[in-house]
Amino acid sequence: MFDSVGWGEILVLVVAGLFILGPERLPGAAAWLGRTIKQVREYATGAREQLQKELGPEFDELRKPLEDLRGLRNLSPRAAVTRTLFDGEAPNFGVDMSKPPLRGGLDTTGSDGRGPAASNGNGSAAPRPAVTPLSPGERPPIDPDAT
Repeated sequence: MFDSVGWGEILVLVVAGLFILGPERLPGAAAWLGRTIKQVREYATGAREQLQKELGPEFDELRKPLEDLRGLRNLSPRAAVTRTLFDGEAPNFGVDMSKPPLRGGLDTTGSDGRGPAASNGNGSAAPRPAVTPLSPGERPPIDPDAT
């Protein structure tokens, strides 16, 4: 219910309550709020139990689609495409995902780790430009044709 409320928001509410109610009425207001939340939870639990009693096994059939909808709430576009196209298993396309990618692109070293896995078509390895990291404060080169 309060999944999206973080500690920062709670702190802001407590400070606002301290200013609005004052230090002498704040403990009583907090106790009232706790009792009210407890009562609302008891009402919700009672309603759920009453529905479960009246519907019996049909209640579980009703809960399953609702749980599926709850799972869709956390579905990102990448997860949706992966789930649809690859049956939930992310493909690696021959890339070693244990190593971080180079800034120049994907790591295409061979499985033995000695050199490029790609060739230029005549059996020799394609030359690969050396990637050097930028020094602090150095601006990256600009390609006017790409911008």
